Amino acid sequence: MLIDNIRLFLTIAEKGSLVAAGREVGLSASTVSERLAALEAHYGVVLFNRTTRSLSLTEEGRTLLSGAKEVLAEIDDLDTRIRHGAETLSGPIRISAPIGLGRSFVSDVISTFTTEHPAISVDLHLSDGYVDIVGQGFDLALRFGTLTDSTLRARNLGHHRRIVCASPAYIAAHGAPQEPADLIRHNCLVMRFGAIPDNVWRFGTEKSPMSVTVRGNKTVNDGSLVRRWALDGLGIALKSELEVGPDIESGRLVPLLQEYSPLPTPLQMMFPPGRSQSRRVRALAETLTDAVAKKIKV
Repeated sequence: MLIDNIRLFLTIAEKGSLVAAGREVGLSASTVSERLAALEAHYGVVLFNRTTRSLSLTEEGRTLLSGAKEVLAEIDDLDTRIRHGAETLSGPIRISAPIGLGRSFVSDVISTFTTEHPAISVDLHLSDGYVDIVGQGFDLALRFGTLTDSTLRARNLGHHRRIVCASPAYIAAHGAPQEPADLIRHNCLVMRFGAIPDNVWRFGTEKSPMSVTVRGNKTVNDGSLVRRWALDGLGIALKSELEVGPDIESGRLVPLLQEYSPLPTPLQMMFPPGRSQSRRVRALAETLTDAVAKKIKV
């Protein structure tokens, strides 16, 4: 019963409410509440901060979430190895990735991975904003930039260029900027991370950096939409080579200001704190790492 209650606790943490968790597992909200109370009584701690409108993990709850995922993953792996053989991988994986990267790159990797391992199910969450990896129950996450949460484990997947680019149609209509300062006279497609617009585009090297504050008539928090607008000839975009590499290779987008080389951005694979991941998470992590390494640079 303890293991079942811990599994239910994980579902509550992932769904964010007792009602949603109950709906997921086919239990009433009152039953879910009773089993959560029993689990808290077993450990002698409060696992969730509860208000009438929200549910959030306490520090003890975060500790249990991290440890329980490892323990239950090992139990699931052991069950699979006994039932289906040592080489079989099965079970769920929850992954978070930026929207543009998720749609243009990660989704293809996952499709191949689940074809090779049909007993694995992947829940892919796409977001360009902040994600609480532990609180939302993710097994791994991909993010551009430096790691800000020192409690997380991270694997650096290398530094990747962000490419200033536009469609041939836009260039034919408006011309191409010859130096970064020319961008202020162009319609630039601006990405927004939360409440912060990514409208300061940086160029040059660490020893000789330069930046331009760009503006345009379109700002959005969806990286894939920025790419779509660029393809449609609506402005100039600043995108990761992992996202627009195929577009540039095909000629749908044209790289601009290449001699000024915008500073490369690190791509991080992040994991919740803990001692180890399940075999299935390790397998997906290695698959993503290999796919990034093999990605053709443009």
